[in-house]
Amino acid sequence: MEGDNSRSLATGDKLVLRGLMFHGFHGVKEEERKLGQKFLVDIDAWMDLRIAGKSDLLSDTVSYTDIYRISKGVLEGPSHNLLESVAELISSTTLSKFPQILAIRVKVGKPHVAVPGPLDYLGVEITRQRSSISS
Repeated sequence: MEGDNSRSLATGDKLVLRGLMFHGFHGVKEEERKLGQKFLVDIDAWMDLRIAGKSDLLSDTVSYTDIYRISKGVLEGPSHNLLESVAELISSTTLSKFPQILAIRVKVGKPHVAVPGPLDYLGVEITRQRSSISS
């Protein structure tokens, strides 16, 4: 993201979903796809929240639950080799379903990975704007 758009996203209104946990079967290794593992997801969805803030009506915003369900469907759904693919599907599905969302940031992490040292998780983070959706 460049110029004014990135500045406005950094300070704009957004829905925030943190620490979503799902058990999925994603990865390139056979045991990951067979046994599955825990995945952590964080999502920021930028949209104008002023109308909802004044009206106090759910119909003037996007429900956190709807975004949660999209994430759950992707993480607990068919296997993907890469976290990049998982994050891309969450972001493209959310942007397609909710035209009022201007941009989305999706972070997907794997806390249980075979690396020689302690860590919280390894993962990916992507940011997509409405104009960057490809068909």
